[in-house]
Amino acid sequence: MQVAVIGLGAMGMGAALSCLRAGLSVTGCDFSEAARNSFAEAGGQVAARAEAIAPGTEAVLLLVVNAAQTEAALFGPAGCAPRLAPGAVIVASATMGPDDARRLAMQAEAAGFLYLDAPVSGGAAKAATGEMTVMASGSAGAFAKARPVLEAVATKVWELGEAPGIGATVKVVHQLLAGVHIAVAAEAMALGIRAGADPQKLYDVVTSAAGNSWMFENRMARVLTGDEAPRSAVDIFVKDLGLVAEMARGLNHPVPLASQAQQLFTAASAMGQGRVDDGFVIRVWQALTGIQLPGDKPG
Repeated sequence: MQVAVIGLGAMGMGAALSCLRAGLSVTGCDFSEAARNSFAEAGGQVAARAEAIAPGTEAVLLLVVNAAQTEAALFGPAGCAPRLAPGAVIVASATMGPDDARRLAMQAEAAGFLYLDAPVSGGAAKAATGEMTVMASGSAGAFAKARPVLEAVATKVWELGEAPGIGATVKVVHQLLAGVHIAVAAEAMALGIRAGADPQKLYDVVTSAAGNSWMFENRMARVLTGDEAPRSAVDIFVKDLGLVAEMARGLNHPVPLASQAQQLFTAASAMGQGRVDDGFVIRVWQALTGIQLPGDKPG
């Protein structure tokens, strides 16, 4: 099966390599020359622009940032739609609002393609091992056509219904939880440090007790060592919690905790921390209170 993976970032590279390991013929597409070179060294075909993917591509997996990038990669002036085989399946995995997912599905279907509204979770580590979770909606035909790709990149594929937008809705709700959990994990760690608790012992206690969360355990481990490398960056949650607010506004539904968390991520971004690991939203509290983070060098 001829597959294209558009977006060779933290998750896209892992997904593309997983497709290669599964025996698929894969073109990896990214503006970054370094990313293209890395994928080429692994045995994949590469393209700098979506319009240059292999002709007759039967499935395209898009792991870009948002709906606008997804639309440009598919239907823009340099988009890949003319290179897709008739009846090809589009697996749209960027986090976006449900209205955008429905609109893109309509464009794809009008052009004669199948469409899966298929956001993902799992981060770079799960993408690298082909163990992502996919929360998808689309027709039975779209799921069937995309099955080789889904089996290559994920260990759990949630089939949420036929209507586009359901997958996006579930992912937005998921991101509400993820963003709030990261923000409160940082708040708790910052409070403990300010009160004089040993950060490592605080971490050990929380991760062995009922107050733990996966986000606390994962993100605060990086804060303890000062590991700012962005598996998921602060700016991702500025965007994703904005999608939460947008969806909630359309439903006249209050989301006060998500809104407060978005303001914290926005503050971190305004401080110049937008591209660091999202757990370092804790630097908002550091700026407010002067606490010393355990992974920072003195002075």
